[in-house]
Amino acid sequence: MTLVLPAFRILKMPLAVRDFTWEETEKMLFITVPLKGVKANKVDILSSENYIKVSFPPYLFECFLFGSVDDRNSKAQVGNGAVTFSLQKKEPEIWSQLQADYKDDKNKTKEIREEAIKRNQEQAEEDRKTKAENKRNEEKYALTEMMKLEDLDRERIDTIKNTEKQKAMDELEHWKEEQRKLAEMEKQKLLDEKLAEEAELRAERKKQEKLMKKKKDKGIFEDSSGGIPTRQSGKIEIKFTPRVFPTPVRESVTPQEEEWLKKQQEARKIAELEDADLTEEEKNPQFLKDKGNAFFQSGNYQAAINAYSLAIRLNPKMPALYSNRAACHLKIRNFFKCIEDSSKAIDLLHPPVPQNAASRCKAFVRRGTAFCELEMYVEGLQDYEAALKIDPKNEQLQADAEKMRQVIQSSSGTIQT
Repeated sequence: MTLVLPAFRILKMPLAVRDFTWEETEKMLFITVPLKGVKANKVDILSSENYIKVSFPPYLFECFLFGSVDDRNSKAQVGNGAVTFSLQKKEPEIWSQLQADYKDDKNKTKEIREEAIKRNQEQAEEDRKTKAENKRNEEKYALTEMMKLEDLDRERIDTIKNTEKQKAMDELEHWKEEQRKLAEMEKQKLLDEKLAEEAELRAERKKQEKLMKKKKDKGIFEDSSGGIPTRQSGKIEIKFTPRVFPTPVRESVTPQEEEWLKKQQEARKIAELEDADLTEEEKNPQFLKDKGNAFFQSGNYQAAINAYSLAIRLNPKMPALYSNRAACHLKIRNFFKCIEDSSKAIDLLHPPVPQNAASRCKAFVRRGTAFCELEMYVEGLQDYEAALKIDPKNEQLQADAEKMRQVIQSSSGTIQT
């Protein structure tokens, strides 16, 4: 019969470190504990006002201090095979001994040890909370700084946008001023031509009056021989000037209509493009215009712009090409190009006659719409009012013009619908 004895776990007691050294001054206490070959990452240090523990298995150093130290202003440094404590005394004095008299009192040392552990845990929790609070403050500060940077970026972008907008508006105003000057020059040119024609008519009238006076002085019943001529029978042929426009002469503005016909004849002249890659059809502006219209109907606005642009190279005096290209630019929100093409179309549709009224109305509406998209409602309203003069019964134009008036009058700058 074999007797089996129960197994007992053998508890290894830590080895107390005795070969430490210490020094003191009235204000400071220095303790050096050798690590005996143990690596620094395996050292556990616990300290309080009255208690110090250094654990590096299998060794243990415990010290119940004779007096109290300021734990917050003290430090422990691990390196060069030892742990060095630099402890600041709470009260400047010479202790003359390192450990307290109660170091052999187990109950007292246990109480000090537990209090140190508790205090250390409380300090660790307080440090954790402080660290968390500091982290929150740092994150809050970082967020505040980030928001400031974003505000600065937003202000910088707004400044750039406002500068570009003002630059564009200045360029537009400059262009409008140039157009106004050109219109004034054209108007003065027409006025000068009209005055010249009137002067020629007056000169011709004076010449005829002189001839009539001369004949009257000579006698209407005498011939060159001085006798009375006999009346001869004859036939007078009356020829009427051919009219292209359907309106009667008494209701038409003949000079403007003739000028419009002359411009239409010039517009039919096609420039020759020396481009071997183009077919004969692609050299025909009317064909290109129809292709552009087809592209526009299918929603391919860029292709339509290309077709109209090539047609303009062939014939730069067809107003429909500029007006249609302006509609494409309006679709793709290229508003400045839309304004430019609409203005060119309006210039080419001069002089205003009933035959180009519909085209002028479209060009004014497109340019007015582009002005409104650029928030230039005053200019847009002027174009819509010009379109209403051409088509005063158009209810949609009337409604849009009224909305613009509301925008101009309101301080918020929004259309009330």
